[in-house]
Amino acid sequence: MNLNELDADASPAAGFGAFLRTSRELRGWTQEHLAGLLGCTPGHISALENGRRNPTPRIAAALDRVFDTSEEAVFRQRASDVKHSALLAGFAQYVEHERRAVELRLFTLGIVPGLLQTTAYAKAIAAGAVGRGSITSDQAEKRVRVLAGRQASVRRTPPPLVHAVLDESCIRRPVGGHAVMAAQLEHLLAFASGPNNLLQLAPYHLGERRSFDLPVYILTMRDRSLMSYAESAQKGHLEQDTEAVLPMLTAYYQLQGQALSQADSLAMIREQWKELS
Repeated sequence: MNLNELDADASPAAGFGAFLRTSRELRGWTQEHLAGLLGCTPGHISALENGRRNPTPRIAAALDRVFDTSEEAVFRQRASDVKHSALLAGFAQYVEHERRAVELRLFTLGIVPGLLQTTAYAKAIAAGAVGRGSITSDQAEKRVRVLAGRQASVRRTPPPLVHAVLDESCIRRPVGGHAVMAAQLEHLLAFASGPNNLLQLAPYHLGERRSFDLPVYILTMRDRSLMSYAESAQKGHLEQDTEAVLPMLTAYYQLQGQALSQADSLAMIREQWKELS
């Protein structure tokens, strides 16, 4: 990513990178010169400045030393903000590409994917994370704001094609109480009625035939290149090499072939909605 195109507000990592670049340029230093002072490679500096790599405590302390900010712990504090961000590593970069994709393919399990969540459902998920102590209230609010921005970007003109396969657990797991969950199921039914959208459920009986065990996002860009994003509980990984993404795309097609048709999926969602209404 070209740093000139990096939004410093996109994520704490992006903000750290923009601050580092500004600090370096104010000193008149090149990336090579700063890398020499820190004992790392210019590529490492580039990755930090572009928000592609999160700063470690060691590199933050070294930056405070070379910029003479050790007493104020300027870089260490900013690195701490990155570490405790509400967003997983790699996700902010993924979102930037998601806004420009012409096709989105999603698979999630356990909870409805963010792009298809109602505000009440999203707030309930965030509140649960706050209750567990995994994020703060401020971070929860930021997650909901970021999600609202993503949803708005997908409603652009012309809209992208959105293919979503949800594990059956997404509609069975109660979130936020009956009223919130019933409204969420109604929202899924409305989403499926969109001409650019396809919604399928991967039923429990697929068992080991289900292609993925973790959430997966696959993007097709305007030039037909592919990107993917996958995450665990602790971190995310953005893959921008089309060749590396192709096997994942094949697995996604296999999943769609094994999943219920949209008509059968909507019938299952309606049955679940009736039980909550």
